[in-house]
Amino acid sequence: MTDTRIPLAGVIGHPVAHSRSPLLHGHWLRTYGLRGHYIPMDIAPEKLEAAFRTLPDLGFVGVNVTIPHKEKVMEIADLVSDRATLIGAANTIIFRKDGKIHADNTDGYGFIENLRQGAPEWDPTAGPAMVLGAGGAARAVIASLLEVGVPEIRISNRTRDRAEQLREDFGARIRVVEWVQAGNAMADAALVVNSTSLGMVGKPELRVPLDGLRAGTVVTDLVYAPLETRLLKVARAQGCTCVDGLGMLIHQAVPGFERWFGQRPAVDDATRAAIL
Repeated sequence: MTDTRIPLAGVIGHPVAHSRSPLLHGHWLRTYGLRGHYIPMDIAPEKLEAAFRTLPDLGFVGVNVTIPHKEKVMEIADLVSDRATLIGAANTIIFRKDGKIHADNTDGYGFIENLRQGAPEWDPTAGPAMVLGAGGAARAVIASLLEVGVPEIRISNRTRDRAEQLREDFGARIRVVEWVQAGNAMADAALVVNSTSLGMVGKPELRVPLDGLRAGTVVTDLVYAPLETRLLKVARAQGCTCVDGLGMLIHQAVPGFERWFGQRPAVDDATRAAIL
């Protein structure tokens, strides 16, 4: 071998100790018997650029980026993918052999692949999607839903201004719904997505009325701690098809792992068990 260095990757955040990505990538490395390591790195914002200039020399082939660095890293990167530009954030970084830093966003890919695996009967063109929240996660969800052909995306956020900004950024298929009307707007939706942190351990519950959910609607929650949120419990009881948020975390990691370590990993029950 001309290069005997073991490929390194990891996740950069501040803080980062809570990340499950090391468990996930470690599982895949062991499963496929690959040379490589994936480590968490807590790097403060003021040291981010220096770290990015140093990591390739240490043997790093790429990293994942999480809060609060997902926007800042786009200013550091030499190349930014179209989807990262559209979303306004990057989560997957490739340190190329030519020395350039390539920033991408795989959150939308992970979201759609999770839906396809968890609700294979879901047809993007079947009707409107209702998205709760208007933050960075919502941007990734909206971009991916538009790409697969959802005819209308209804956005409801506690702060209406942020939802209006998404309509301005993403165009005519976006419709803003008042937060107090969010429950009513679910009634004829084919897909309902919670992209907020409401319902997460340590956060307030999602208090949107859910009695309008109808059987057959696909409901997914990006929150995965707890794995079954109140939204999913209520939706399941009303005959909806429910998809938890853990799969999005797993699927968004697939493209980066393949690029860094040369193996496309499977998303299966063993993968889920490894990070639960």
